[in-house]
Amino acid sequence: MNETSPAPVVQAPVPRKTPAAAGGATSSSAAGQRVAELLQRQGALVVLLTVVIVASFVYPTFGTLDNARGVTVQASFGAVVALGMTMVIITGGIDLSVGSVFALGGVLAAWASQWGFLAALFVPLVVCGAIGLLNGFLVARAGMAPFIVTLATLLGARGLLLAITDEGATTYLIPKGSAFAELGQGSIWGFGYPILIALALFGIGGLVLQRTSFGQTLFAVGGSSDAANLMGLPVARTKMLVYTLSGLLAGFAGALSAARLSSGVTIVGVGMELDAISAVVIGGTLLIGGAGSISGTLWGVLLLAVIQNLINQIGELNSSYQSVVSGGFLIVVVVAQRYLARSRRTT
Repeated sequence: MNETSPAPVVQAPVPRKTPAAAGGATSSSAAGQRVAELLQRQGALVVLLTVVIVASFVYPTFGTLDNARGVTVQASFGAVVALGMTMVIITGGIDLSVGSVFALGGVLAAWASQWGFLAALFVPLVVCGAIGLLNGFLVARAGMAPFIVTLATLLGARGLLLAITDEGATTYLIPKGSAFAELGQGSIWGFGYPILIALALFGIGGLVLQRTSFGQTLFAVGGSSDAANLMGLPVARTKMLVYTLSGLLAGFAGALSAARLSSGVTIVGVGMELDAISAVVIGGTLLIGGAGSISGTLWGVLLLAVIQNLINQIGELNSSYQSVVSGGFLIVVVVAQRYLARSRRTT
């Protein structure tokens, strides 16, 4: 029998992407990734500008220069605290002690002001920096969870504060007209020293984060501590430094606030750690670490301050609504961050 050979199978030619089409897909993917990164980093600025513009038309007193000065002065203290929190979160950590350290720094500054300007500034920096160093040592060297460590120092700093002030019965006053009081109450061209100091610290922080090897190490540690170790980066030392810096900045902000108020107020700083974390996350810094920006934190701080001021402008709402609005913003930002991160992976 003659066997018939099977008919040859003819395959359709596979279409190939032309260089122009491949280049177009690559460019659109890169453009989408850049847009996602821009929204993550500067989304808070867009929202801030929108709120400010709308509020200026709705409430005439909101857009005045005096109101702007008041908002920025009040925001400057929290901004200094949030600056240190930004660097901690970029490394993948968290610092819950900053509110108590802020209050402790203010009381120590007021107590030490009787011995002059340097003592009022030096004492809170030393004590609060030591608390931050303790946080960093326990997290980096002992391998303890940042949440537990900083929760413990939150309680410890608040307890030390109460011990110094006889459980709040004693209020230390800063001499009026002193150089230290001028640090918190003085101004240049109508803008208070705290505003200028906060802007200067943010400028330095931005340069450190973007232009130095230390800043790049923060991103590497936050991205993957194990990979950073394999690269030979000083992971433990970096974590100790950022927690120490967070303590120093919180104590310094507390000292500035005391100079502004002319006294060490014991009840301040309650919940400030949550406000700082909210501002940092709203500004685009990822809670898991490895990404963030100093400028984004500044916009996040100002956005929360503007919301508080708007609530005061309305008059019919109390300050508790700020927490509701801040929580809503935080949920939206976290969801948006997850969406943007997913879209960046797919592109």
